[in-house]
Amino acid sequence: MSRKCVNNPDQFCYVCGDVTFASQRRSITPLITKAYQLYFGCKLGDQDKQWAPHICCNTCASSLRSWLNGKKRSMRFAVPMVRREPTNHINDCYFCMIPCKKKSVINYPNIPSVMRPVPHSDENPIPKPPESYTCESENESDHGDRVIRQEEDMPSTSRDPDFIPSTSCHQPHKITQSELNDLVRDLELPKCKAELLGSRLQQWNLLEDDVSVCVFRKRHKDLEPFFNMENNLVFCSNINGLLAALNINYNPEEWRLFEFKGSYAVHMKESYDNMKYLLTCIKYDEHQWHICGDLKVVALLLGLQLGYTKFCCFLCELDSRAKALHYTRQNWPVRQFLEPVDSKKNLLPPLHIKLGLMKNFVKALDRDGSAFKYLRQKFPKLSEAKVKEGIFVGPQIRNILKDTQFENTITGIEKTAWNDFRLVVTNFLGNRKADNYKAVVKNMLSSYQKMGCNMSLKIHFLHSHLDFFPDNCGAVSDEHGERFHQDISTMEKRYQGKWNPSMFADYCWTLGRDAPETIHKRTAKRQRI
Repeated sequence: MSRKCVNNPDQFCYVCGDVTFASQRRSITPLITKAYQLYFGCKLGDQDKQWAPHICCNTCASSLRSWLNGKKRSMRFAVPMVRREPTNHINDCYFCMIPCKKKSVINYPNIPSVMRPVPHSDENPIPKPPESYTCESENESDHGDRVIRQEEDMPSTSRDPDFIPSTSCHQPHKITQSELNDLVRDLELPKCKAELLGSRLQQWNLLEDDVSVCVFRKRHKDLEPFFNMENNLVFCSNINGLLAALNINYNPEEWRLFEFKGSYAVHMKESYDNMKYLLTCIKYDEHQWHICGDLKVVALLLGLQLGYTKFCCFLCELDSRAKALHYTRQNWPVRQFLEPVDSKKNLLPPLHIKLGLMKNFVKALDRDGSAFKYLRQKFPKLSEAKVKEGIFVGPQIRNILKDTQFENTITGIEKTAWNDFRLVVTNFLGNRKADNYKAVVKNMLSSYQKMGCNMSLKIHFLHSHLDFFPDNCGAVSDEHGERFHQDISTMEKRYQGKWNPSMFADYCWTLGRDAPETIHKRTAKRQRI
């Protein structure tokens, strides 16, 4: 696969496949490898693959050592976690489909690329430990015995990771050109400050002799030929060449277009002609990416009429003025003619659907009720008009979902609708789609109808086009596009409002890595390609 997983595979145990936090991670030693082979009857492999874990949890490590030394009868299972390389990151990657924030609410998926551990049974009996065995290192065996004695005689209550003595020398490490470039990217330094950092390190004799400090002045030159500027529009004219220069394996099926982040224009309006011109510039017909954007952009792409149009859905001819049929009629005539983008190439971002559901819920609340008054007090910086229209951003909605005091202010059908909305957010619009998601969505729509909510276009997609949503809605989030806006605003300040190919090339330089295999003690919060 061409991109990294959402979660690092080394956050999972190789043996049982469970999420393992830092305090419970153990290295896979020769003793554990030998015990694994003797207990399960197969070798511990895939340690040279990036898509396989390279650690095990403390429970599996201690259980294998205790069984090998005859101090424990069996493991919890007869067959360990079995895995193969996933084909994609959306519905076939075990590490991307599991949220690792809270271990108590983790739900492990059953997907083709993995097989969960199988417990002992008559067909899978408990093996007996051998009377004697040999490891690659006798010292490792002795060390394993000492660890077992310490765990059984004096159980540790510390949550700190095991101490591993450093084998490196105390001589200062001289930084290479690749390491300096990656350090500048991690610190998000502009050209002048990057040159200043290199000069100081060179003054302190911390750079290799062949490191150039002045290379940052023209760091954008290698990527600038991939961008053109026409009619105040900066766009990438050679996407294959740009990704090859960044050492990225390119597969159009795995890439999405977030409101056209492959181009940049400040003074262009969102119109059908401009969108069509933009698609032509970036050669969309050759790549055919999936497009993830808000419904206004989707309407422009598909050539729909803007404003309060009668047929506003790009999948069917929904009559927006027949309000009496919105909750009763589910099947509408299919829209036939769309250009210049195929409707199947569009992805509905879950964040926009969530915003629409929240907006209609708040608009249906009683203006004199305690729930509406509580929202006014909770967000004093929001204008009264925004609260009346239910205009909230993603972090504010997450804050309300966690607020138990708000839940206590609503009663009756409003509380039922709010609970159904929360279930849809957690069981359908997130990284996990529940088995009964159709019933969950149906209950929410019924509650919204009883509450008197108008059926907006976003609610219509849940009502009539539920199968159009992907299996993992969290994997097609448009938050990557929002992150681009934040990053490019910083780049604008550096170039003082001069929008040109150099600015875009400089931004792309910050996304790459010259030494991706290097492991650091502390990594930057911002993820790189």
